[in-house]
Amino acid sequence: QVQLIESGGGLVQAGGSLRLSCAASGRSFSSYNMGWFRQAPGKEREFAAAITWSGSRSYYAASVQGRFTISRDDAKNTVYLQMNSLKPEDTAIYYCAADERRVGDVPYDYWGQGTQVTVSS
Repeated sequence: QVQLIESGGGLVQAGGSLRLSCAASGRSFSSYNMGWFRQAPGKEREFAAAITWSGSRSYYAASVQGRFTISRDDAKNTVYLQMNSLKPEDTAIYYCAADERRVGDVPYDYWGQGTQVTVSS
C-alpha cells in the first residue's frame, strides 16, 4: 500500500500560480503511476494530469493543457502539480492518486485526502 498526503493548496488571484505537492509513504514510490484529479463544488471528480512511474510520459486534460505541469521526484517520494495562469474555474479540491498498473484518466487504487485550491476573480 501507499499513503498519499497533498499540500500546497490555498487562495490565489486569477492569473496566479500554485504548486501542489503529494508526498507518498509506504511501498516503493518509484513503481507507481501518479495522477492529479480535482472536484469542483457540485461537480463530479475529473482528471487533471498524470505521469508514468518512469516519468517518461505525462498526460493532461484539455482544460489544463499548457497551464499545468506534473512532475515527480522519486528521491523525495513526491509528485508535484505546477499550476500557472489559474482561472476561477480551476477552483476545486485537488486529489493525488497512485496506481501500479494504470495511468491517465482511469481509476486509481490509492487516493489522498485532497487539498483545496480557490482562485478568485
